[in-house]
Amino acid sequence: MIIGVPKEIKNHEYRVGMVPSSVRELAIKGHDVFVETNAGIGIGFSDQDYIDAGATILATAAEVFAKAQMIVKVKEPQAVERAMLRHDQILFTYLHLAPDLPQTEDLIKSGAVCIAYETVTDDRGGLPLLAPMSEVAGRMSIQAGAMALEKSSGGRGMLLGGVPGVEPAKVVIIGGGMVGTNAAQVAVGMGADVVVLDRSIDALRRLNVQFGSAVKAIYSTADAIERHVIEADLVIGGVLIPGAAAPKLVTRSMISRMKPGSAIVDVAIDQGGCVETSHATTHQDPTYIVDDVVHYCVANMPGAVARTSTFALNNATLPYILKLANLGYKEALLQDKHFLNGLNVMHGKVVCKEVAHALNLAFTSPATLLV
Repeated sequence: MIIGVPKEIKNHEYRVGMVPSSVRELAIKGHDVFVETNAGIGIGFSDQDYIDAGATILATAAEVFAKAQMIVKVKEPQAVERAMLRHDQILFTYLHLAPDLPQTEDLIKSGAVCIAYETVTDDRGGLPLLAPMSEVAGRMSIQAGAMALEKSSGGRGMLLGGVPGVEPAKVVIIGGGMVGTNAAQVAVGMGADVVVLDRSIDALRRLNVQFGSAVKAIYSTADAIERHVIEADLVIGGVLIPGAAAPKLVTRSMISRMKPGSAIVDVAIDQGGCVETSHATTHQDPTYIVDDVVHYCVANMPGAVARTSTFALNNATLPYILKLANLGYKEALLQDKHFLNGLNVMHGKVVCKEVAHALNLAFTSPATLLV
């Protein structure tokens, strides 16, 4: 198969779909890999590194899209990239379609086979291709929140862990999954007063075993969210419903009653955000203030630590890239029902129920298109 790796063009996005070692694995299997020039420069890989791994370097993204049977990216294709997709071409990347009708409509129009990292599942009910970026984003959320609490950012002027004789900040984490657990780990390490809210008793038990009394694991209800959010110095939104738009669990009313200078980091912003006052921001302009509360809502948080993130992502995606290249998309998806869950749009049809529901579009069973 011919695989294409374009340079990412989203604001301050330095990750890359494949590192040279991943390219080498494909080349060994007899596949051709075309990489856009300087695609890996942001994480320290030169064109020569890719050539040495067996890739061919092309001058433009247009050439990569024109030659490739499969495009491997990190972030959702931007409008100019979507215009280059063609019928039956495989697109394998993060898509986050539920809050993004324009992207979904363009992918429908393209006729491409669009497989989203974030909805691929495993036999344990996990999200193996989302997990590494959730780990990164969860850990980064506390760093970002600590900065947002600084006076120069519009925050309360609090040190997250306090100092002897001064109380630490109260960090409230909504969602005890991969994001929430990793956020809690860093927050506890920095000495914060940490509360995690989740509706899964199993998740709360796991948090209790992992952190003991260092984390207050609370069952999530509307009342509990309201009470703890209003008392919080920093709120981390880590809620996820795979493929679907994030539920708005923190309301504008709650925001208006938070302490002036408190902060929110909405990690769920890729799926529309779990805070009513959230809207996507960029690394270039990461925060804004609503009702004296600092909001950090960067939609590609792991891009700030692009080298760590790229390697973590490649470790997870490479087996799936190889499967698609070796078997073709039909056989690869039919052989693995969990991989099939990653298929979001195909041949002009929406084949992910959650996306169809979120955008009020017709749903088509993928089984009818994979014959």
